[in-house]
Amino acid sequence: MDKTALALTVIGGLNWGLVALFRFDLVAWLFGSSAALGSRIVYGLIGLAALWCVGLLFKRIEPHHA
Repeated sequence: MDKTALALTVIGGLNWGLVALFRFDLVAWLFGSSAALGSRIVYGLIGLAALWCVGLLFKRIEPHHA
């Protein structure tokens, strides 16, 4: 779940970078508009993933033993 949330958060960050640099919203382009149901679902999933990743900031990292 952590890797999925991180991947979605990275996708969201890249999309915001595209919006800032080129005024191009890739998610809206893929799903028709920013108001389209598909876009809203993707935006919602990215938002939930970002909330999950906030928890990762405070998660204690355990060393792996071989």
